[in-house]
Amino acid sequence: MRKVILITNDDGYRSPGIVALRRELSRIADAVVVAPDHNWSAAGHTKTMHKPLRAWEGKLPDGSPAYITTGAPSDCVALALLGIVPQKPDLVVSGINLGENLGADVTYSGTVAGAMEGAVNGIPAISVSLGTSEPDADFDAAARIAAGVAANVLEFGLPEGTFLNVNVPYLPLEEIKGVQVTRLGRRIYRDKLVRRDDPRGQPYYWIGGDRPSGVPEDGTDIGALENGYVSITPLRMDMTDYGFMEKLKDWPLSLKEMLP
Repeated sequence: MRKVILITNDDGYRSPGIVALRRELSRIADAVVVAPDHNWSAAGHTKTMHKPLRAWEGKLPDGSPAYITTGAPSDCVALALLGIVPQKPDLVVSGINLGENLGADVTYSGTVAGAMEGAVNGIPAISVSLGTSEPDADFDAAARIAAGVAANVLEFGLPEGTFLNVNVPYLPLEEIKGVQVTRLGRRIYRDKLVRRDDPRGQPYYWIGGDRPSGVPEDGTDIGALENGYVSITPLRMDMTDYGFMEKLKDWPLSLKEMLP
């Protein structure tokens, strides 16, 4: 019996990245798409509880079927697992994102959050991003690599609470040097606050600035991508800093010592 892969993204159902991903994943499993109706980049791990969510049957730009929702990528996965699609997936794949998700990006990324929601619910999951911001980017190589990673996860599984964050360099497939298993690197952000006034003279703000860079250390996702390698970073939902726990126990943390 063929496996079932649930696909979502944060660029919205019109993105060519999700079309390419569905095409390649359909070669190895039954692919079900539940995707947002608009772009949710930098949405993080959102859970919509203050307003209703809508979902309907529609089509991707290539005519293939999809469920389309008003929710974030994490909402899409939650809706699927809670019953808007009949099949329980064996794997969740989120992407392919236009733009890399490296280092601390994983805390902001709607793409990563889609995979994270799968892991929260005990489903193996992968997030996939392409290292370019070109609007007419070719996703074919990244989609083939994503399918290869997905096939491995379907065969070997993942530890409970672990999911994979995959970043693919924007190169022709024959120029990609290989695959590296990596840790998260250190992102450098250059955010700026842009202040403007509305027609009534009241201020409003944009968070702008240049694209982030990073420190391309060996062994990191940033280093791998910069050097032409696919980066696969295993991430865990348990974010406890076990190494610091013992040091923290030495702090004066009794109520008598802490309270004024």
